[in-house]
Amino acid sequence: MEDHASELNTTEVEPVEPGSDGSAASSGGPAEGQAEKAEPRWYVVHTYSGYENKVRQNLEHRIESMGAGDLIFKVIVPTEEVVELHQGQRKTVQRRIFPGYVLVQMVLNDHSWTVVRNTPGVTGFVGSGKDPLPLQEEEVEKILSRMQAGAPRVKVSFQTGSKVRITDGPFAEFIGTVDSIDNDRRKVRVMVNFFGRDTPIELDFLQVEET
Repeated sequence: MEDHASELNTTEVEPVEPGSDGSAASSGGPAEGQAEKAEPRWYVVHTYSGYENKVRQNLEHRIESMGAGDLIFKVIVPTEEVVELHQGQRKTVQRRIFPGYVLVQMVLNDHSWTVVRNTPGVTGFVGSGKDPLPLQEEEVEKILSRMQAGAPRVKVSFQTGSKVRITDGPFAEFIGTVDSIDNDRRKVRVMVNFFGRDTPIELDFLQVEET
């Protein structure tokens, strides 16, 4: 998955077709001996791209209608605020961190597996083998921290070597070449030619745009 399935350190399980009676096929559910897990864990569900929010709504409805509220606790579409620059205009938007994926906090057993797996728009769990693989706590904390970050991320189209125009500050309208990018500090160093000599200038991401 900006980006992303590799960050979750998981692989997708092949989708399992439900049985003729509408329940999940027994070969695809949690393995025997793992049907009950006392503590809720976070699992990753793969969806059709662009249907993440619809899947969340469908699943929340199924949780209520199928009496699974004591097994499935949270359904999250991970998003973050991103500042996009377009023709000099800044726009803050909500951007999906992992397109095509939804996080579900639940106690895994046959019933909860069936509720999630047979939700319209869900194509399968992410995991290893036939059983969903829960996320590690540090992975969950990293994702949630990214969602709750105070300052929005800045989406940039330039890269090292790109020609950019400075849009703000004392060097506005100068054209330069990107020398380095510091994503953590949201700074870019641009080489600008002054009187025949290249001079490095450190600028904020929002002070430049690709030409």
